[in-house]
Amino acid sequence: MKNQLITALVQLLKDKNGNHSLREVATALFVLVLLVSWIAAQFFNKQVPEYMFYAFVSLVGAGCFGYSIEKKQM
Repeated sequence: MKNQLITALVQLLKDKNGNHSLREVATALFVLVLLVSWIAAQFFNKQVPEYMFYAFVSLVGAGCFGYSIEKKQM
């Protein structure tokens, strides 16, 4: 089970060509930050400044957009 989770995480952080990519790592990190900030707001009443929230969402969107226009190399 633990080995499958690690394998899935490694596959998630690869680009369309199967290479490790810093863009995927950064996008996953920003998704994690958004999740943590949501948990902090919901359960611990710690508010994240609105501009930081929009900045993180914009960076996640930019990472997803960059992945969508990337062409697979043969």
